[in-house]
Amino acid sequence: MMLDEALKDQVKSIFSNLSSSFTLDIYVSDNHESKAELIGLLEDLASCSDKIECKINQGNDLKFEIVKENKKTGIIFRAVPNGHEFSTLLLAILNCDGKGKNFPDEFIQNRVKSLKGKIHIKTYISLTCTNCPDVVQAINLMTIINPNISHEIVDGAINQEEVDKLKIQGVPAVFADGEFIHSGRADFGELLDKMEGKYGTEKNENTATERKEFDVLVIGAGPAGSSSAIYLARKGLKIAVIANNVGGQVKETVGIENVISIPHTTGSKLAEDLRKHLQEYPIEVFENRTVESLKLEGKNKVITAKGGEIFSAPALIIATGASWRKLNVEGESKYIGKGVAFCPHCDGPFYKNKHVAVIGGGNSGIEAAIDLAGICSKITVLEFLDELKADQVLQEKLQSLPNVEVYLSSQTLEVIGDNNRVVGIKVKDRKTGEERLIDLNGIFVQIGLMPNSSAFREIVRINSKGEIEIDNHCRTNIPGIYAAGDVSSVPYKQIIVSMGEGAKAALSAFDDRIRGTY
Repeated sequence: MMLDEALKDQVKSIFSNLSSSFTLDIYVSDNHESKAELIGLLEDLASCSDKIECKINQGNDLKFEIVKENKKTGIIFRAVPNGHEFSTLLLAILNCDGKGKNFPDEFIQNRVKSLKGKIHIKTYISLTCTNCPDVVQAINLMTIINPNISHEIVDGAINQEEVDKLKIQGVPAVFADGEFIHSGRADFGELLDKMEGKYGTEKNENTATERKEFDVLVIGAGPAGSSSAIYLARKGLKIAVIANNVGGQVKETVGIENVISIPHTTGSKLAEDLRKHLQEYPIEVFENRTVESLKLEGKNKVITAKGGEIFSAPALIIATGASWRKLNVEGESKYIGKGVAFCPHCDGPFYKNKHVAVIGGGNSGIEAAIDLAGICSKITVLEFLDELKADQVLQEKLQSLPNVEVYLSSQTLEVIGDNNRVVGIKVKDRKTGEERLIDLNGIFVQIGLMPNSSAFREIVRINSKGEIEIDNHCRTNIPGIYAAGDVSSVPYKQIIVSMGEGAKAALSAFDDRIRGTY
C-alpha cells in the first residue's frame, strides 16, 4: 500500500502537531518478498512529517520498531501495517507523543505500572481481522504506560512458519513470554486482568481509592447502559457508568440495518456514537473496569471493581449485556484459538480449503456458514433443535450452496484434538441416540449469548437462563436495583429493544427516587 495524495494529506494533518522526533527503525533482509512494500509504505508515511524519519538496516527477516527521541518504545511491527493496522501505526506514534486517544484513566494506568518484572508480548494478527486492532492498540498503550513491557505485532500471513509451529488457528492470538494467554476479541481491562493473573502486581500506593458516591450507578455501557445514563443525566442526577468498554457486545457486529431511522451502520460506528452522546452530559465513565462484587449496605448499593475501586449509590442499573455462549463440552476450552473459534470474519481465512463445522442454526450460525462456504472446502452445520431458526431468506441461500450439509437434532458431545489442534467433533443424534465422530479442521460456535450476570447472582433473582428477572418497569426483586437489555429477562435481544429498556430502567429509577421507594 503506497499512500495516495489524499491519504497523505490526511496523515499530514494528523501529524501536524507532533512535538517529539521519531525514527522508524527498519530491519529487513534483501530477499524478503515484502521489503519494497514495507519501505515504500514507511517512507511515504515519514514524508508526511518532518518529525519522522526512516532508518533502513540489514536484517534477517522483516520488522521495524518505533523509536522516540533515540529511545526504543518497545513497539515492534513484524508486519506491513496495511488495512486495519495502518490506523494502529498512526495511533501508536500519536500515543507515544502523548497526543493520541484511548489512554485509560490514572487508576487503570497505575494498575499497568504495577505489573511485575520485564514483560514481552507477541500478538499474532491478520490484516483482515476486525478484532485485531483493538487488542493490538490496547497492548501498545500498556507498552507506552509501562516501560518494562514490550510488544511485537506479528502478521501471520508473512510469518506462516512461526504460526504453524505455534498451531495458531485464530487471531488475535496473544502470547506473554511464550505462554498463550488470549485469543479473539478483548478490551483493555480484560487483557490487563489476564496479565495481572500471569505476572502479579507490585504494591502501588497510587492505586488506593476512596469510595466514590453517586446518585445512580450504571453497570455497562452498551445500548442499554448508555441509554440509562443519558436519561438519568438529563434529570440532573450524578451518574457513574462502570464498564469494560463503551459499546459492549455491539462492537462485534459488522453491519447493523435494523436501528430505526438509521438504514445502515456498523458496530464500531454505533459504539463511537454512544461514546459521543455520553460525552454530551456530565456523566463520569469508568472504563476498563471488571465488577467483582455487589453488596447492600443499608439503602446503598456498593460495587467493588477489580483493583479495589469502590462505588456506592442508593440506586443501581445493571446493563452488563451478554457474551458468546460456549458449548461447555470436553475439549472446547483447550482448543480455543486452535480450532475452536467464535468469529468467522476474523478466523475464517485460517480454514481456507478446509472442513469446518458451524454449531447453531439461528441467524448468526447460518450467516457464518454462508460466509465460510466461500472459503472452506466443506461446511457442516449442526443444530440442536429439530429445525433451523434462521430467517427463511438465509435458509434458502444456505440450501443453494453445494458444499454445505446440515444435521438437525444434533447434540455436540466433545471437541476432539491431537493436543495441538482440533481434528474432529463428537455428536449425538438426539432422536436415535447414535453417536458419531466427524473428522474436520475447525469449529465455529454460534449458539447465542450468555447473560453477564454472575457478579450479581447472590443479590438479585436470576432465572434458569442466567438472566436477571425484572418486571415490566425493569425492577428486580431488590428495591433500587434495576436491570436492562440482554442481561435481563426481557424478550428479544435486539439493540433497539435494549435502548428502550435502558430508558425505561432510568425512568423507573427516577420515579422511585421521587417516591422514596428505595
